[in-house]
Amino acid sequence: MTDLKEDKLKIISEFQGKYRFLSNFWPAKVTLDNIEYPSVEHAYQAAKTLDKSYRQKIFNCKSPGEAKRLGKRSPLREDWEEVKISIMTELLTQKFSHKHLELLLLETGEADLIEGNTWGDIYWGVCRGTGKNYLGKILVTLRETLKNKRKKEDD
Repeated sequence: MTDLKEDKLKIISEFQGKYRFLSNFWPAKVTLDNIEYPSVEHAYQAAKTLDKSYRQKIFNCKSPGEAKRLGKRSPLREDWEEVKISIMTELLTQKFSHKHLELLLLETGEADLIEGNTWGDIYWGVCRGTGKNYLGKILVTLRETLKNKRKKEDD
């Protein structure tokens, strides 16, 4: 498939280049409330609000970057802080259920996955050495779940 196996024991410190597929901007259809979005970023930004017309505007965005910009101005749902990690986890689970993306994630081996960035996101990633890296942590957990599922299927 690809030549990612060399990274079995190292750190993947940003989701660029051959690791761009780890980014929420990567095109992968996911569903939120029975609507299929073109990327995790689109769906995640739409999930921030319960306003259907605003969600439609995000759905109509031509790029994940445009969806992110619009989502920053979104009227936030009251429970957003309580649900955002579970929503992200569900969307990523859907994304990596696409076989080719599942295989790419598994090929990252045991590498730590760090969503390094320069735009100051210290919640989902790490910027200038600081951050909670929740996106990377969710991806590592998902990778382990997929490995265990494959192990059971092989037994």
